[in-house]
Amino acid sequence: MYYFIGIKGTGMASLAIMLNELGNEVMGSDLDKHFFTEDELVKRGIKILPFDEDNIKPEYTVIIGNAFLEDFPEVIRARKLCKCYRYHEFLGELMKGYKSVSICGSHGKTTTTTIAKTVFSKFAKTGYLIGDGEGFLEKDSEYLCVESDEFRRHFVSYFPEYAIITNIEIDHVDYFKDEIDYFNAYQEFVNNVKEAVFYYGDDEWCQKLQFPKKAYSFGLSRNNDYYLENIKSDAKGSGFDLYYKGEMIHHYEVPFVGDHLMIDILGVLALSHYMGFDQDQVEEALNSYVGPKRRYIIEEYKDTIFVDDYAHHPTEVGVTIEASHKRYPDRKIIAIFKPHRASRVKYFAQDFKNALEKADEIYLLNFTSIDDKQDGTDIDITYLADLIPESHVLSEDEDGARILAQYKGECLVFMSSKDIYNIAEMVKELI
Repeated sequence: MYYFIGIKGTGMASLAIMLNELGNEVMGSDLDKHFFTEDELVKRGIKILPFDEDNIKPEYTVIIGNAFLEDFPEVIRARKLCKCYRYHEFLGELMKGYKSVSICGSHGKTTTTTIAKTVFSKFAKTGYLIGDGEGFLEKDSEYLCVESDEFRRHFVSYFPEYAIITNIEIDHVDYFKDEIDYFNAYQEFVNNVKEAVFYYGDDEWCQKLQFPKKAYSFGLSRNNDYYLENIKSDAKGSGFDLYYKGEMIHHYEVPFVGDHLMIDILGVLALSHYMGFDQDQVEEALNSYVGPKRRYIIEEYKDTIFVDDYAHHPTEVGVTIEASHKRYPDRKIIAIFKPHRASRVKYFAQDFKNALEKADEIYLLNFTSIDDKQDGTDIDITYLADLIPESHVLSEDEDGARILAQYKGECLVFMSSKDIYNIAEMVKELI
């Protein structure tokens, strides 16, 4: 029996599903409130219990979620009685059984991993672990595509055959001392890659990496090994040409719009070309792509646009708001932001202000996550609200939902890596 402490966590839910797919008994514990990641667990009949140290039995193998420190009651008991792994430790061991592809970077990991598994599945049996609660693995899978998180250097536990690095921009400031410390974690990860790294060559920090094995740059400028030319986009998709060292490889027509998505696709295209995949079939796979959960998900409800996005870093918040203006130029863009980790808000406060002020109206929700203040940063949402005079602090209840429901017919953009979608559902009921 595999027992997961914090089974509703994004990576944890994915890993639990993978072990279940392999025929193992799986169960776990978490908070007694709904998270979008639990839906797939429930579908598979995976038992979810409320936290209680008495849940832990000596015969279990216990996998501990990143949000739970060594003083958490279930963790204390598990360490005394059971064989235990941290999430990243177990995943690192699991990856050794497959040809693995690690996708890392400050932004775009989830989308790029979803694109990678879509492409690789066209050519061979492919398992995947994605940070939206999705996981899949069969014993005879050849490849394993893994979203690889730099959080507390966890990705240095992985030794993949191939890696894609989407960008390097400091995050997790409660742990990393500064930009150099953050960069050094990526360098350590790169040193683990067995065959080849594909990195975003237009990123100044990626350019500083030293590569002990093969390495190929990709980007929108011609000085990269892989680059795009003749990009043409409309509301439905994009067409472009892929070049490798000055030679045109293929013309693609795909249902993706936006520079950030072009870069995510490009990393996978570069790897697919290196692997010798037929590019007509790669294009076919891209046209069957289904995006990850909570990554710019659009729903039109009674003439009101609801956007749900995982944005939790200021760069992501800014990109999400800009994309909404571009997509809905005739509507007001109402930003609703719920931060994760007090330390991130304090460190990036000015950047969050600049990003959020791109919206027409700004609403802020308070911290509610179990790990928001673990590093001792003692601020609440008013710290950010005071920097943005035109913003409003919103209660996460029916009163707050009623305020947002006044924007019927506009575009409501809900942004958080936490459970902001619950208030969006309340707004729909009121509308």
